Amino acid sequence: MKKAIVRKDSYFDSVFLMQLSKGLKAQPGVIDAVVAMGTPMNLELLRGMGYAESELATASPNDLVTAVECPDADSVEAAFVAAAELLARKKRSGPSAQTAPASIGAAIESLPGANLAIISLPGAWAAREARKALNAGLHVMLFSDNVSLEDEIALKTLGREKGLLVMGPDCGTAIIDGKPLCFANVVRQGPIGVVAAAGTGLQEVTCLIDRFGSGVSQGIGTGGRDLKNEKVGGITMLMGIEALARDAATSVIAIVSKPPARSVAERVVAALEKTGKPSIVHFVGMEPPSPRPGSKLRYAGSLEETAALAVEFATGKAPAPGDLNLDMLAEQEAKRLAPGQRFLRGYYTGGTVADEAMILLQKLTGAVHSNNQTDPALLLPDPKVSIGHTIVDLGDDVFTVGRPHPMIDPSTRTERILAEKDDASIAVVLVDVVLGYGSHDDPAGALVPALVEARKAAEKRGGYLPVVASVIGTPGDHQGMAAQVAKLEAAGCLVMPSNFRAASLAARIVAKAAVAPGGTDSFAAKAGHK
Repeated sequence: MKKAIVRKDSYFDSVFLMQLSKGLKAQPGVIDAVVAMGTPMNLELLRGMGYAESELATASPNDLVTAVECPDADSVEAAFVAAAELLARKKRSGPSAQTAPASIGAAIESLPGANLAIISLPGAWAAREARKALNAGLHVMLFSDNVSLEDEIALKTLGREKGLLVMGPDCGTAIIDGKPLCFANVVRQGPIGVVAAAGTGLQEVTCLIDRFGSGVSQGIGTGGRDLKNEKVGGITMLMGIEALARDAATSVIAIVSKPPARSVAERVVAALEKTGKPSIVHFVGMEPPSPRPGSKLRYAGSLEETAALAVEFATGKAPAPGDLNLDMLAEQEAKRLAPGQRFLRGYYTGGTVADEAMILLQKLTGAVHSNNQTDPALLLPDPKVSIGHTIVDLGDDVFTVGRPHPMIDPSTRTERILAEKDDASIAVVLVDVVLGYGSHDDPAGALVPALVEARKAAEKRGGYLPVVASVIGTPGDHQGMAAQVAKLEAAGCLVMPSNFRAASLAARIVAKAAVAPGGTDSFAAKAGHK
């Protein structure tokens, strides 16, 4: 039985609501629960989950919606009583007005030297507060999503007029003057400046730069629409490039973005050429063109190559690629698979690395289903159910209504893995593990039990399940890079040094499985395997 109630004029921030949802789900008799603000997106997702339109009709973005699923009416009523008690308890234990400024103005008074505001509010309110911050002379990191395109253009135009960066909307990662912000990692400082329209893309590149022996001067996020939408026109990206061009501490510039609008891409490349500094460009999913003779600009084909080229420019020495033989590893794993194991399943918490894996696999198979697909024919009809080769971005909005992002709370992913563990057609599982500020304190430890259960299920039915993983992080991250890798390896996972190589190995395993007895050679032909 499902029921939702609306509490008018009751605004709470997303972190508070995520904690409340988690607490409510733990109550006896509760099958599922969502506590969220009544934004249009949240209401649409709740309707999709089967909650009645009549119960949601009065909700507005400033109203609190509590939705529960229980076995019977008595359990539903008990759940709402528990929700009220949890809400009252969390409100009593929340920060006092003395420790939490109630406005941008009050925050400036308490921190008079600050020059950056991080804003995380529902879209309409976020835009208003961002405008206040800009008018107060602050750069803005706009963590919020659901900010309208019109508001984004207006905010970035205002920021440009004032010489202030607007990072976002939906910007979750930045490194400013060596300080990691929101979802970011502890990386050494150095000569490479990165501007990225990709959150986990920025994390992967900066962590690999650290691992390859160099460091980061600045890591500037732009938000996903900055380059993709011609009306936004890459305002933040271009301002970021200009800032890095002026920065004496930056000698190399790296750019990461999902495929941009052509006209915006041309302006970005022209701006990089104008800096005179060695630059690397990676547009995820786009074939890199050949560099012009004499140009200091290079195009990278992966996030790993982006970091490697940047470090080579900065140090004069190319990072050692390592001696991994992916074909040999794939051959060893594929030999242990049972007939009928054919499909790759990628369960990702990071959107950009999910796209990188999806695009790589797509080139080989021609058919990868995903909730991030731009091809309608390959868009998952139900994002919560995998089909064939599937790469799923579990940080997508459909999975995060009323619950934390899976980098914070891994249960979204572990539940999905366990729900699909009895699918005998799965040949390999591919996962990312993201460390750093904001992420779960032990993401590998939280993930391993589900992976172990999936491997046991495969063995029980006479098969074998390879698990390929990559870890985005550095030794400085509080989760402990070495400890996280060790936990994965102890569970039998093949841990690769980058997402690109993890996806490459997983693709090779299914390619080799396809030419084994009971398989099909179409995948192998596209992969170039004989």
